[in-house]
Amino acid sequence: MTDLKSVAVVGGTGNLGAAIARRLAKAGHRVVIGSRSGESAAKAAEELGFGLTGVANADAAAVCDIVIVTVPFAAQEATLAEIAPHVVGKIVVDTTVPLVPPKVMRVQLPVEGSAAVRAQGLLGEEVTLVSAFHNVAAHKLITDADVDCDVLVFGDDKAARTEIIGLAQQMNLRGLHGGALVNSAAAEALTSILIFLNKTYQVDGAGIRITGTLIDPVD
Repeated sequence: MTDLKSVAVVGGTGNLGAAIARRLAKAGHRVVIGSRSGESAAKAAEELGFGLTGVANADAAAVCDIVIVTVPFAAQEATLAEIAPHVVGKIVVDTTVPLVPPKVMRVQLPVEGSAAVRAQGLLGEEVTLVSAFHNVAAHKLITDADVDCDVLVFGDDKAARTEIIGLAQQMNLRGLHGGALVNSAAAEALTSILIFLNKTYQVDGAGIRITGTLIDPVD
């Protein structure tokens, strides 16, 4: 089981960020919500409860062990530049999906190959970049209900992936190793397909589930 480390959720006033922050705080973590506006972050933290606090993005990243970035693709570069001085030597979890409105049901990966690879390039090699939580419906995650969806976790550092899989488990989600960071492209692309499925088949938040008998990997 992952130790109860402190977690910053940058962009934590958005739907996914708030849902992740709430679940982790409920599991016992010290969670700090970050936002471009410290006032907005503090207000969101108070509304969510569970001992959450809220400050500006950079301040949240500076005081926590693990940083989870939950911002739209359009805000990714600016947000990472904001927190970069404060995340050297830390695990940063990027949840960014490269959706480009209005055509969000079409896969539109960036020239780097994925938002995760782009994030690693923006933050530099002194940051351990992991990507996860791309395919989880935020409106389900914000509740206490079971979420019938697996979380694929990508990164070039297996120990860091394992750490984030532990966080997912504490959120009552099944996290699975998805392999190297470049593989994040698959989960990022899948989000557009899930949005298409939601619309076409009137699904209330489609997710993914890996079938078959899974045996825990050997370290």
